[in-house]
Amino acid sequence: MRLPDIQPMHLSKRDPSQDDAPYNPDPRAHPGLHVIALFEATKGFLALIAASGLAITGPDPVRHFVWTLIRRFNLDARHGIAAWIDQIVSPTGVHIAVAVVFGYGLLHIAEGWGLWRDKAWASWLGCVGVAAYLPFDLYALYRHPLHWLAWGVVAINLVILYVLARDLLKRHNHPPVVQPAE
Repeated sequence: MRLPDIQPMHLSKRDPSQDDAPYNPDPRAHPGLHVIALFEATKGFLALIAASGLAITGPDPVRHFVWTLIRRFNLDARHGIAAWIDQIVSPTGVHIAVAVVFGYGLLHIAEGWGLWRDKAWASWLGCVGVAAYLPFDLYALYRHPLHWLAWGVVAINLVILYVLARDLLKRHNHPPVVQPAE
């Protein structure tokens, strides 16, 4: 019995002319940036909702929740993390938390807007933000190597970093051609 001849596969190569093409400044030419923009804007709006909810409710529901956890898990309310959390849950602490979460939300909404509009500063902001999260993501992956959520978060952040860094490199290597004014 004779086996059929197997022909080598020829992988299609990318068109090198696309790599040498100038950067297309049209935002519609970058669907990956639009997906990331929607993701970032959603995170920003959720943070604004959380900040608003915390500002409206104040420290009392948070303090009640902390005391419920202390009782449920038989924690020492005078020492350790439970005491620390009880001390920082005050009107001043809640106002600081609201300000931080509100700023976080505005930053992500601005990043989403900039990515939707194909702004280079938004790609830089996204790269810096994702790079800041990656050590914590990798530590979580180290602590829980078999947990699917840790792998998912690392994978999503690496994809986002790849898309944004590729956008910045393409801008740098192939700047857009500016048409002279007529």
